[in-house]
Amino acid sequence: MTPSTERVPLDPSGPYQRDPQGSRIQLDSNLRRWFSRNLGLWRSRRLYFFRGEDEPLRLYFLLRIETYEQPVEGEAAYRFSWTTEQDFGFYARKPQYQREGSLEAYLCGHQLRRSHGSLADHPMRSQIRQVDEHQLIFESQHQDWDIEQHIRLIDRDRLRACSIFSWRDGELGVTETHHEIRLEGPGDPLPAD
Repeated sequence: MTPSTERVPLDPSGPYQRDPQGSRIQLDSNLRRWFSRNLGLWRSRRLYFFRGEDEPLRLYFLLRIETYEQPVEGEAAYRFSWTTEQDFGFYARKPQYQREGSLEAYLCGHQLRRSHGSLADHPMRSQIRQVDEHQLIFESQHQDWDIEQHIRLIDRDRLRACSIFSWRDGELGVTETHHEIRLEGPGDPLPAD
């Protein structure tokens, strides 16, 4: 039997409702702990493989992940901000990507809600699956894309490895690999807005 490349869409359920105290399983505190281990400044070396293109594209980023003192939504809130270090002609070929920017993300149970995606100014929701204490998988639908992102912390959280697979209309359109090295540990939490 040949495996199918067709993606099954996620169920876009309604707004998140906080469960009664004590009904959460232990995994939720593990999710918050995993996100805390990602705080700080990272140098990200990225390689993009676009369907129908022979050569992969490179992009070097600085990525900062910060937390808020008090979340305005969910159990925890984060700011992701990025700036390009070196683009190797990437933006000349893919102008829809942002050279720099930031977004807010909220951990709501087993979902991560982002203020917007990387290509459009629309909110994005990801279902989270925890593989083990070091790796999470995020499954998202964004506009007409189905996205699966694997992030693994390595070597006592000094490194992050990320693989992203993006399907459009059931066909794999973009594959990304990111190799990230921690440059700075977490700073002070951001004040609530």
